[in-house]
Amino acid sequence: MAAPSNEVLSWTSQDPRESQLFNAWGVVYRFATVVAPSGQSTTTLWRAVRANKEDRVAKLEWASNGGLGRAVIGKNTVPMSDLVRPDPRYPGARIFNAPDGLTYRWRQTPGSADVVLEDSAGNVVAVFRPTRPTRYQIGDVYGELHFLRNAGAATIMHPPIMDTVTVTAMLYRFCQAFGL
Repeated sequence: MAAPSNEVLSWTSQDPRESQLFNAWGVVYRFATVVAPSGQSTTTLWRAVRANKEDRVAKLEWASNGGLGRAVIGKNTVPMSDLVRPDPRYPGARIFNAPDGLTYRWRQTPGSADVVLEDSAGNVVAVFRPTRPTRYQIGDVYGELHFLRNAGAATIMHPPIMDTVTVTAMLYRFCQAFGL
């Protein structure tokens, strides 16, 4: 049986801070970055709620040196570094605590370009898969974010968790790209 199409989001742009995630329905998430006259960069994550209507999911305020700063997700403010904490058990892996109170881990799959997201029980609940650049009307796609709807506690598609996964996937990509 084929997976529903809303579980795979195509991700535009090599710079995840200025990118869109879309499926056959259209743009689902959009990262938009602005630089203030002071030089402060802020990335906002928007989620489409219906055609021509978006809700702000998160605001990421980058450090003055361009590194990790602070994230405002909903009503919570946390250091970005808390959303991509190194996991000493797996080189290159990053962990974070999600709104469900559980710890999740992004890590590279050995022998593959895939980066998997594991829940606290070790179930793979999402995958970021880099792809060859492919041109779409919305923009050039450099990867896919797969949400495994029924894996683990089957809550990965619930908005607070899906939003946090999208933010942490972007931060993981940022950390990998800039060696943080």
